[in-house]
Amino acid sequence: MPEVIFPGPDGRLEGRYHPQKTKDAPIAIILHPHPQFGGTMNNKVVYNLHYAFYNMGFTVLRFNFRGVGRSQGEYDQGIGELSDAASALDYLQAMNPNAKHCWVAGFGFGAWIGMQLLMRRPEISGFISAAPPANTYDFSFLAPCPSSGLIINGSSDRVVPPSDVEGLVGKLHEQKGITITHEVIEGAGHFFENDHMDTMIGSVDEYVRRRLTETSR
Repeated sequence: MPEVIFPGPDGRLEGRYHPQKTKDAPIAIILHPHPQFGGTMNNKVVYNLHYAFYNMGFTVLRFNFRGVGRSQGEYDQGIGELSDAASALDYLQAMNPNAKHCWVAGFGFGAWIGMQLLMRRPEISGFISAAPPANTYDFSFLAPCPSSGLIINGSSDRVVPPSDVEGLVGKLHEQKGITITHEVIEGAGHFFENDHMDTMIGSVDEYVRRRLTETSR
């Protein structure tokens, strides 16, 4: 899988880019967890989400936020990271001008950034938010949430209490015109360790394939 370096708002950003052979393949970007707690694009959840989308026929880009790995700049409380994500999407779209669908997936902090990116970019047709940190970040900007998506978390998550995710989902369910699907993986911790990773990826796969079938009818 080719390593790529592309321009970000605060210097170069390092990514892994995985193109499909078909020119009109859908595209997806995958966003990693918190940079100050060891989050990188090689995080296991991020890596598995990347390949899940690739195996479903997407051209996929995952990348390191500013100050992580070989990406330039330094941590910016989420403000600069949102700009990084927008630059990554620009790069992906420039490489794939014929893509029919655009998705964003994020884990933890990356889920929070991904949901903000949704608000900025109307072309995003679907999202995956794995363990969105509803206990530490404000998600009230999702008013209204512009597209349907899947929120997925573990019932034994000690980093993000399931009740906080439930509260976020409850607020989004009140909105018209979109469908928020919520799945709780029984027994899974924050990082979907052990067999829970396969269960989580299986749920993502099933959800995305169903959505793609619905939109191509």
